[in-house]
Amino acid sequence: MPTVDDILEHIGEFNFFQKQTFFLLALLSAAFTPIYVGIVFLAFTPDHRCLSPGVAELSRRCGWSLAEELNYTVPGPGAAGETFPDQCHGYEVDWNQSGLSCVDPLAGLAANRSHLPLGPCRHGWVYDTPGSSIVTEFNLVCANSWMLDLFQSAVNVGFFIGSVGIGYLADRFGRKLCLLVTILINAASGVLMAVSPNYTWVLIFRLIQGLVSKAGWLIGYILITEFVGLSYRRTVGIVYQVAFTVGLLVLTGVAYVLPHWRWLQLTVTLPNVCFVLYYWCIPESPRWLIAQNKSAKAMRVMKYIAKKNGKPLPASLQSLRPDEEVDEKLNPSFLDLVRTPQIRKHTLILMYNWFTSSVLYQGLIMHMGLAGSNIYLDFFYSALVEFPAALLIILTIDRIGRRSPWAASNMVAGAACLASVFIPNGLHWLRVIVACLGRMGITMAFEMVCLVNAELYPTFIRNLGVLVCSSMCDIGGIVTPFLVYRLTDVWHELPLVVFAVIGLVAGGLVLLLPETKGKALPETIDEAENMQRPRKNKEKMIYLQVKKLDIPLN
Repeated sequence: MPTVDDILEHIGEFNFFQKQTFFLLALLSAAFTPIYVGIVFLAFTPDHRCLSPGVAELSRRCGWSLAEELNYTVPGPGAAGETFPDQCHGYEVDWNQSGLSCVDPLAGLAANRSHLPLGPCRHGWVYDTPGSSIVTEFNLVCANSWMLDLFQSAVNVGFFIGSVGIGYLADRFGRKLCLLVTILINAASGVLMAVSPNYTWVLIFRLIQGLVSKAGWLIGYILITEFVGLSYRRTVGIVYQVAFTVGLLVLTGVAYVLPHWRWLQLTVTLPNVCFVLYYWCIPESPRWLIAQNKSAKAMRVMKYIAKKNGKPLPASLQSLRPDEEVDEKLNPSFLDLVRTPQIRKHTLILMYNWFTSSVLYQGLIMHMGLAGSNIYLDFFYSALVEFPAALLIILTIDRIGRRSPWAASNMVAGAACLASVFIPNGLHWLRVIVACLGRMGITMAFEMVCLVNAELYPTFIRNLGVLVCSSMCDIGGIVTPFLVYRLTDVWHELPLVVFAVIGLVAGGLVLLLPETKGKALPETIDEAENMQRPRKNKEKMIYLQVKKLDIPLN
């Protein structure tokens, strides 16, 4: 019986239809960027100080410059290890009293300013920024800073729940339906977030975006890998993730032009409204239709692809049916991911590697920090590092395979973290180089785990397998800030030691997975279980069965 890959060899593995579909889904990948890392611009925290109407009036009367106002009225930093009182506290002074002079007004109240009482900011804060963010609008600083942590945690919680739940629905009810539903909900919640009147509604709509956005991104990844032929599968998988990196660069430019968070949120959400038109552009996955015993619909999709590619569909290939092992419609179950030994091993290793990739990717950025004060340039430069990682994958993945580069990238990232511990602070240039190597290594690992994850599961649980395993990425996103900031309090380099151990272990575990280079996507559980063995040709299997039947007759 012909498979989808057999038919694609005749009607085009990556012709007009696949190129058009890939371009449309790559736009979806780029549009996911503002949700995944948009907090950098939507919720940046500028320098701030207590707002005091009396200080503002005194500054106006005395004609102070900003530097003079700060010098005369704002407390300096606190003791080491304490918060900065100039951001969260102000002098408990009646600034409206007439006895205050314009030259060092506090000199007459105390010989040493440190003896003056300090109090919380009773009238809010003044922010040193020409734009606005969620932080500046809702005052998410000082005692309310935990609300910003909650904002980011809500996104990751949404990622986690949505990946598992929508992954199951996509395998049960189809890729296309779930993709369109996630796009529609994402667009609606994004617009509503931009016009939300208070923090509570912003948090709710951000959570909803988290529930659907990552699941939609991964469904798009699954779709494009199921539409193309075997020889192009790895390339489109990598470039689909490179589209996310392009989205990082675009987001930087848009955020620079639109420094106000509401306009930025509305602008980055609008593309999702256009993605609803994909209903007329992208068909259902024929591989999923076959797995659901819907061969007639799958053949209609294959004929549509052939027509779009301008290739005739041979009559001998128009009898597409499920494999003989599939006797009824297969309904995916979470137990299918751990029921059989090899798939169970794949699931556990993949879950750990998703977790590792997230922790190291985000953790290295948090620990290294930004080199300068320009948030836009810093973000832009960090995004550029990801392009060489994608290029290295493309150059090595077909020549060497998936497993070795993936294991090596994890080990390089872990080794770079460990090396950074022993590099003295004086050798700043060397620390930067090693940090870049670590960032490139974990970026490669991140892209590889997404590519290989889809290749290790049979069709009817492929989407579920990818989304369940990738949910550990969201757990990593929740855990990473605590790993970085809490361990740094113990020893500044301790997070790097933890990252090194996690990365090196991940590299070793990858070597236990089968190599997927040059292998067709498994269609059944038996094929997935036997990926480390050579797959037998079906015609030979039929021939051997006939020969066995002939022996007793002779």
